[in-house]
Amino acid sequence: MEERNEMSQGSPPGAEDVAREGRAKSYARLHRRLDLAGWLLNALLLVLLLAAGWTKELRNVAYGVASARPLALLVYLAMIGAIFELTGLPFDYYGGYVVEKRFGLSRMTLGAWIKDSLKSLGVGAVLAAGLGELFYWALAAHPEMWWLLVAVALILFAVLMAQLAPVLLFPIFFKFRPIENEELVERVRRLGERSGARVSTVMEWKLGEKTSKANAALTGWGATRRVLLADTLLERHSAEEIETIVAHELGHHVHRDIPMAIVVQSALVVLSLWVVNSVLLWATPLFGFRGLGDFANLPLVLLVVTGVSLVALPAVNAYSRWRERNADRFALELTRNPAAFISAMRKLAEQNLAESQPSRVVEFLFHGHPSIAKRIAYAEQVQR
Repeated sequence: MEERNEMSQGSPPGAEDVAREGRAKSYARLHRRLDLAGWLLNALLLVLLLAAGWTKELRNVAYGVASARPLALLVYLAMIGAIFELTGLPFDYYGGYVVEKRFGLSRMTLGAWIKDSLKSLGVGAVLAAGLGELFYWALAAHPEMWWLLVAVALILFAVLMAQLAPVLLFPIFFKFRPIENEELVERVRRLGERSGARVSTVMEWKLGEKTSKANAALTGWGATRRVLLADTLLERHSAEEIETIVAHELGHHVHRDIPMAIVVQSALVVLSLWVVNSVLLWATPLFGFRGLGDFANLPLVLLVVTGVSLVALPAVNAYSRWRERNADRFALELTRNPAAFISAMRKLAEQNLAESQPSRVVEFLFHGHPSIAKRIAYAEQVQR
């Protein structure tokens, strides 16, 4: 399947297809290199904070500013956050703005990009502060079972955010409005009824203000479930193509992929925190921390969590690719329109500058979706 070119259904690829795939590979390669460089820099900073004792000095500064532990923790988190934000800013700017502009994907001005970055920073700071306070309260108050208490709290928070994010967080960054094409809305609703996952709201996602990329999503549960169709998708895709894309998203809900993803992530959270606990018990006297609840151990905690996540990443991605293949199968069975599915995949690959045929190693390590070439090859088999 990997040898089949997704743009031509078995015929030799044209010069335009080859050029597009070359640009897509360059784009993906550049982002991977930036991600790797950023990760290495963060790991180096965490090691330096520990090895040089800087994290304990920052803790002392924090207690000099505020004697109460919760307030001192906030001061410490602010200092640590500032260090990582400043050192990571060149990577964020180059990868998030310069590269997107260079490849013709971003439609944002520099001012708009800065505004969005500040919004992300604000949301991230609030979440980090809340998580930090919970984490170190549990460590101090329940040193034997803290990791289990924090894991339960994080799992409950993930369930809550799956329900509320579409109505609380998404509008901070994007505009939404009802789709004016009633025929398309009715088509999506009928598709939801046939799938067994009713859809009450279909919204236009104003993604085109920021990027030329296209996307669609089915978010929320129950009363907050809504289909989001990017304006960039509506501009370039036919109703039949949009139907296959929405059917794929409906497949995730019918297969209960969101709850299953929460289960998988929950298992990873429990494992990570258990490993953190084991490492802290061993490392606390080694680094001279003032017990498990000393927030100067944060760099060590982050190193351990990052390490566990990296080790688990290939398995998590393999699981995700399996769920995505099931959603593709569901979409093809529900719509019985493989030709529309194939054309939608081709347009998405072009519009999002997606790498159609990544190497097996790259797909295994980094991709949560099957390659575009594999998805189209499967649809071609159904079409025969």
